[in-house]
Amino acid sequence: MVENRQKNLTKTFFSGVLLLSVSTALVKLIGLIYKIPMLSYLGAEGMGYFNSAYEIYALFCVISTAGLPVALSVLISGALSRGAGQTVKRIYRAAMGAFLLIGLLGSGLMLLFARQFCKLIQSENAYACILSIAPTVFFVCVSSALRGYFQGYQKMLPTALSQLLESVGKLAFGLLFAQIGLQRGYNTATVAALAGLGLTLGTAISALYLILEKLRFHPAEEDVQKDSASPSAVERTASIWKSLARLAIPMTLGASLVSLTKLIDMTMILRRLQAIGYSEVMANEAYGSYTTLALSVFGLLPSMINSIALPLVPMLSAAAAAKDRERELQMVSTSFRLTSLIAIPAALGITAFSHPILSLLFGGDPQAVAVSAPLLSCLGISVFLSCMITATNSVLHAYQAVNLPILSLLAGAIAKIVVAYLLIGNPLFGMLGAPISTFFCNAIVVLLNLYFCSGLSQLPSVSTVFFRPLLSGGLAVGVAYTVYALLASVTSGSGLLTVGGILLSCVLYLILSCKLGAVWAEDILALPMGKQLYALLTRLHLLSTKE
Repeated sequence: MVENRQKNLTKTFFSGVLLLSVSTALVKLIGLIYKIPMLSYLGAEGMGYFNSAYEIYALFCVISTAGLPVALSVLISGALSRGAGQTVKRIYRAAMGAFLLIGLLGSGLMLLFARQFCKLIQSENAYACILSIAPTVFFVCVSSALRGYFQGYQKMLPTALSQLLESVGKLAFGLLFAQIGLQRGYNTATVAALAGLGLTLGTAISALYLILEKLRFHPAEEDVQKDSASPSAVERTASIWKSLARLAIPMTLGASLVSLTKLIDMTMILRRLQAIGYSEVMANEAYGSYTTLALSVFGLLPSMINSIALPLVPMLSAAAAAKDRERELQMVSTSFRLTSLIAIPAALGITAFSHPILSLLFGGDPQAVAVSAPLLSCLGISVFLSCMITATNSVLHAYQAVNLPILSLLAGAIAKIVVAYLLIGNPLFGMLGAPISTFFCNAIVVLLNLYFCSGLSQLPSVSTVFFRPLLSGGLAVGVAYTVYALLASVTSGSGLLTVGGILLSCVLYLILSCKLGAVWAEDILALPMGKQLYALLTRLHLLSTKE
């Protein structure tokens, strides 16, 4: 009975992870498709204005939404595990009220202080873009409240579909409006603002979909029963707001530090490059190339690890509330192993294939590719560290140790500021100072987070979580890149060759990770269509059973 329950929980977790992973992969693919023509529309200079405005929006968005959706899912999952169905309704109403208020405030502040933000980052031409993106904060707040509600019920499909709608809307409207601006002869800054308006419409469509989905959603009968406690014990709105604030404020502060470091990174790059002789336009071109090319590829994997973190938090939180120690350890181990299995080979592959990947995606601007490729290669190892930050933060949040990630992120942010200031303003390093500072920041955060996690739960072995994926990934990427380099030396090189090299590394990694015990039979069986995949891999004599 217990074993069946554990299998069902694991399958639920893996199903949620797979669904969100597919959704996130599609969203990121759409995002790359969006940036390729947008780079040709706006150029590196225009992308600098757009990305500057986007980072300011991202800070407001994080402040508005980072902690509350997770806190909402934790409270709802906890209430459902106690059979407090009526309390769920109170939690949702209280949270939605808070989200609406925060969203209006965030959008209003962006509109009112747009000019001051431009002066702060020394980019006056980003003003119109900031104005066009500002309303997005409100729509994101509405979407976040509804996503947190569904995640509390461990329903990940609305989140996945809403992310896709938002991304498709941003792509369609952003490119359409930018093209109209170019046809009418608008300047670069105005065309960038029109692209920002597409982002706003995409988030509005996503919010509308979630509202309609909420109206259609009917919880199971056992989830709407009256609370078993007496009416006086049912949490009132004020108590719910207090619980939300207790969980959400520290999470928001921690996530705000991450976004703030990005904003500081932007300001530091623009200011320090100008300090060593760059003009405002040249600094924006360098920043635009770095953020549009290198950071776009760098951000693919860390955002996908949210697909593991989102299902983990409510499930691990419910296990902790029920004092189910075995289930807790299983969830922590599985989340860390999945993160390493995905992130380690990806980090190695990005480091090795940085120039071929950027040439494949952004070959229309070879100068921007040449500038960004070494920056992306330097960022490669930080891909894994960034993924581990997401994974370890989710564990700390699930245990409601929400203050601890703040300490880690604060230490990392201080390291990033110091290293970025010293290196970017040094002509010997210049833009390389940005990815180097990211490495120092992420390494400090991961080490501190792992230390904090060890005090809350038993951590899986280093060999299982890190060494085996590292060995498998290192061998796979090393062989694949060697083959790619040999073929590229006797041919002109092409996108097909790059794709072939990446696919070869993926196939080799799958084989080696199975043979070296990084992937277990239990992992495969927990996936949708896992039995068929397990049968195939067994016939090939690839799978290792759990040790």
